[in-house]
Amino acid sequence: MVRRFTPDAEGPLKGVKVIDLSRLVAGNMTSLQLGDFGAEVIKVEPPAGDPLRAWKDGGASFFWKVYGRNKRSIALDLRRPAAMAALWSLIDGADVLIENYRPGTLEKMGLGPDALHARKSGLIVLRVSGYGQTGPYAHLPGFGTIVEAMSGYAYRTGFPDREPVLPPLALADMIAGVYGASAVTTALLAREKGQAKGQVIDLSLLEPIFSVLGPEAAIFAKTGTVKERIGSASNTSCPRNVYICADGKYLALSGSTQAVAERIFRIIGRADMIDDPRFATNADRIKHRDLVDAAIGGWFSARTSEDALQIMRDAGATVGPIYSIADAYEDKHFRERDVFVDLEDADFGALPMHNVLPRLSATPGGFYRPAPELGADGEAILAEIGLAPDGIAAALDVSQ
Repeated sequence: MVRRFTPDAEGPLKGVKVIDLSRLVAGNMTSLQLGDFGAEVIKVEPPAGDPLRAWKDGGASFFWKVYGRNKRSIALDLRRPAAMAALWSLIDGADVLIENYRPGTLEKMGLGPDALHARKSGLIVLRVSGYGQTGPYAHLPGFGTIVEAMSGYAYRTGFPDREPVLPPLALADMIAGVYGASAVTTALLAREKGQAKGQVIDLSLLEPIFSVLGPEAAIFAKTGTVKERIGSASNTSCPRNVYICADGKYLALSGSTQAVAERIFRIIGRADMIDDPRFATNADRIKHRDLVDAAIGGWFSARTSEDALQIMRDAGATVGPIYSIADAYEDKHFRERDVFVDLEDADFGALPMHNVLPRLSATPGGFYRPAPELGADGEAILAEIGLAPDGIAAALDVSQ
């Protein structure tokens, strides 16, 4: 079923106006989350457009179609006084401003937090940067790739005899974007409760991805241990790995609790391992991981992935297949739960993309408008804030 956009529907963030000056992924992820739940998101793009539009596959900008949904677009050349004046008029009616310029750039533009709050005291300003607004690296350009490397994430990813592995997608940006949406809604609530007026949110790409390493800083500080790359296994729990089956397909398995680990040993016909002191506890199993993997791997290698998956699931083990996007696209759970949905699209008729999430029972989000063409809403946006036709023409005239 192809879903239609419903521009007249209302989400729980209806009435919240967001001005998004950011480019590429992290800021767009934040404004996507806000837009998915009904905030009015106005993308203020340079005349050439958000560079995210240039990320194309097969000549089509699928990244923009997904992360530009539920937004409106206006193209402004902020080097021009009329365009800057229009931006200030937009800010006057806004609740949130998102930017990801290098620290100090916003101030050079005359849009620093002091200037913004002098004019609009209740404005929430989300500042996204590679390393944060302070510190020795604040002035450096910082894309997600670099902070994925510096955070320690890449050091932990891959196999011990190979180079560290970077994620093949904008992981640091995505994590930061979700943190950003959480921070903005927290700031909105604080303003509503009278705990603050406007405030500045300093969001680096570095700190969110560092946070997913959990207690590793504490472990290093108190034990001196640096956790090394270990492939698909874990130096926190065992059994946990990816195993190849007789048909050449892979299954992932995790036995993170004692009960599940013992269940797995029974399934593979090795109940003797439960009482073996080498495998009695999680710590013991980690020390003898190679022996655990050999036993479990031997069981998987003698069965097809379909048979192994069915046996494991029937017995209550935590196991699942390694999917490509093609596999996920055809999976019945993805389909029946609407993990992705088919949305109407002017170019393709319909286009699958991830659903609105999380799923709220009483105030769910929705699909209000497709990703806009560059500047498609400029005239309407400026008319709505009261600019006269000549003022609109002056603000949008990029030829001057």
